[in-house]
Amino acid sequence: MYPKAYIEYLVHFHGDRDYFECHELLEEYWKEAPALERDPVWVSLIQIAVSLYHHRRGNFRGAERLLANSIRFIRTNPGAMKDLGLQEDTLADLLNERLSDIQKGVPYKSIHLPISDLKLEHECKALSEAKNMEWQSLSDLKDQGMINRHKLRDRSDVIAERLNQLAEKQKTRRGLE
Repeated sequence: MYPKAYIEYLVHFHGDRDYFECHELLEEYWKEAPALERDPVWVSLIQIAVSLYHHRRGNFRGAERLLANSIRFIRTNPGAMKDLGLQEDTLADLLNERLSDIQKGVPYKSIHLPISDLKLEHECKALSEAKNMEWQSLSDLKDQGMINRHKLRDRSDVIAERLNQLAEKQKTRRGLE
């Protein structure tokens, strides 16, 4: 019923708190759809995870901006989160409370997304345990590998793709001159 990437997102969100991986999973899924058919609900969930990633690292400005965007999406798209098995009103309240904390400079603390679909929650919990993750564990704030994951990843494929796109743009420009 739910996309595998979404289930994996929930597993990482509540299991190892790897918000960077949450972002990667849903971004890859979101990009599978043709550009004009991409569902912004996935962007909103990505923004929640990336906001928490920034908050945990002490980047309050980035955390605030992304979380405000996600809250705006939820407010203007009623039912979107409910369709994904989440308690939409509870989620909106939770995110608004977190946004207020961020604006006040309150340090990061883990949150749990309010899952209303018990079957979904059971599936995610079982998958989490199968991956040796404790369901609804708290973030390990001493794990620098998790906190600074974006600095430790291999970006060679991203860099290569950007160089390739730049070369294509330059070819196009030369053809227009």
